[in-house]
Amino acid sequence: MSARRTVAVLFGGRSGEHEVSLRSAVSVVEALLPSHDVACVLIGKDGSWRLQPGPRPAPQGGVPVFLAPGPDDGGRLRGLADAVELARPDVVFPVLHGTYGEDGTVQGLLELAGLPYVGAGVASSAASMDKELMKALFARAGLPQVEYGVLRRRDPAAEADLVARLGLPLFVKPVNLGSSVGICKVKRAEELGAALDNAFRFDRKAIVEHGVDAREVEVSVLGNDEPRASVPGEIVPDREFYDYDSKYDAASRTELRIPAPLPAALADELRRTAVAAFRAVDCAGCARVDFFLERAGGRVLLNEINTMPGFTSISMYPKLWAASGVPFPELVARLVELALERHAQRARLHTDYAG
Repeated sequence: MSARRTVAVLFGGRSGEHEVSLRSAVSVVEALLPSHDVACVLIGKDGSWRLQPGPRPAPQGGVPVFLAPGPDDGGRLRGLADAVELARPDVVFPVLHGTYGEDGTVQGLLELAGLPYVGAGVASSAASMDKELMKALFARAGLPQVEYGVLRRRDPAAEADLVARLGLPLFVKPVNLGSSVGICKVKRAEELGAALDNAFRFDRKAIVEHGVDAREVEVSVLGNDEPRASVPGEIVPDREFYDYDSKYDAASRTELRIPAPLPAALADELRRTAVAAFRAVDCAGCARVDFFLERAGGRVLLNEINTMPGFTSISMYPKLWAASGVPFPELVARLVELALERHAQRARLHTDYAG
């Protein structure tokens, strides 16, 4: 029997999704523990790294540690006070959502340190987090989307143009954030300014999208060069749209329909489009792809891709795979193997030119 691998689970982070990450980490660690050793590393809202003493993640506590940005140190986690080795992970599972975690920043550090890690690489993570870049890549791949515009500052003329071009209602979102943080639905033109001010609290760019009357459907994708898609699932929110509280509040009455009640041909189209979106951003490991299914015309419209989807007990990503025949522990173990597979592939590449 092969030795148990040590997985460093990074969680928390400097983003508005810090608390969601804590919940995801709890589920991931529980699934890993029967077959892996786990080092829990809490990244605080201040950016500090803390190696926690127990095998399960906690919302606070731990010894301050750092990771040297060079492969010669072997990916060791060292004490910040004295540089003594405290852990030597074989692979990292960055269960981080949003900025400073899902956006290529942590992925870049792990690349420099020479550590295998679960999920998308630097470029894919960055492009998928930035909705403006993501949508440009989807458009380049010919994938259908809602009409949208991007603003970098308040501009009354540009705002009026967006209302005229896109129509009402509108959805306003920070470009670089997830979990529905900072999202507002705009029903009247005079509400747009306040919605933009709210979005600019979280990011320097705001995206404004035409609001469609649609069902919300999600598909999970798993793999590296040969990704495959789960059965689709439908979200029926308990309020006007699927906001943060609808997703995570314990009192939420949002309904998850798994599998989604769809004709077989439409389900296949969603699965094909999910894989196409995964490939359009050069994703790896895992992703959840979100769709709008227009009620009137039945059009499939791609909404976004999440390169580190939620792994909480109520999250769609693991639930969709469970419904597709891959239980949570098997799913997490597979993600670790995909990380090692991708790292080995990259390690074979040349980094110099001998002529």
